[in-house]
Amino acid sequence: MNAEQQALWGKIKGFVIDDPEADFSFTDRLARENAWSLEYAARVVLEYKKFIFLVCLSKHPLTPSDQVDQVWHLHLIYTTSYWEDFCKNTLGKYIQHGPTRGGEGEKQKFDRWYEATKKLYRDTFGQAPPPDIWPSSDVRFGEINFSRINLDRNWVIPKIRLLKIWRSYIN
Repeated sequence: MNAEQQALWGKIKGFVIDDPEADFSFTDRLARENAWSLEYAARVVLEYKKFIFLVCLSKHPLTPSDQVDQVWHLHLIYTTSYWEDFCKNTLGKYIQHGPTRGGEGEKQKFDRWYEATKKLYRDTFGQAPPPDIWPSSDVRFGEINFSRINLDRNWVIPKIRLLKIWRSYIN
């Protein structure tokens, strides 16, 4: 990284996403809404900052992992924090979020962008992105079938666990 890039990375890395006066912080909410530990949520927030830094460096579009995208989505609804504090005052520019339009062409485009993102990550930070936050493209784009559910009214049982229970019952 050159001096200008190092300065920008320092500003992004130092950006405080959690309101110190909040009883329920951004990271608390991120962890709760995604059923993550606070430690994992904090790691994903750091990866989000790295992704945004890469977006600032790149001359071509990039695509985040799903975990990083969850941070970005949540940050976008903290409108003052995202648009004013982060984009305007920290980055010095506005970063727009562009979702897919669907279809095979879009899948291929986002797959290419995701691979380019991971390559730029390796080139910039000198290491591969953590695979538990930046999985393979097959996982990133092949295992997305999410629904928002009310956990007070519904149980969620992972399929693998349910299959094991079912198999033990029939045997």
